[in-house]
Amino acid sequence: MKKLILTMLMTTFCFTAYAGPQQDKMKACNADASKQTLAGDARKAFMKDCLSAKKDATVNSQQDKMKMCNADAAKKELKGDERKAFMKNCLSSKHEDPSMTTQQSKMKTCNADPKAKTLKGDERKAFMKSCLSAN
Repeated sequence: MKKLILTMLMTTFCFTAYAGPQQDKMKACNADASKQTLAGDARKAFMKDCLSAKKDATVNSQQDKMKMCNADAAKKELKGDERKAFMKNCLSSKHEDPSMTTQQSKMKTCNADPKAKTLKGDERKAFMKSCLSAN
């Protein structure tokens, strides 16, 4: 009887000690999201896609990009032509370099704005200041 109880306890311990593939996947997805410094809706969308094993990664890249760009546009409260220009730029841009800091990413986005290209001197400085603080 003691052997049976001991065997059952050891079996239970072995099953609880191994977290499982889903938990390993969760850790890996969290690490990837942290490396990309994702937050809010963008992180939520990334985690959802990362954890679902059904989807193809090549299809998801464009879908993920769309979700991230939509979340960024919503965060910036862009409307009309500004939103359209932002979305066009965001969706057409290549994947950003992971070593790029958030400030560099902001600068790249603000410089790509069509309005920034038409401004000169103090007007451009004022625009860039407001753009960088809004991002």
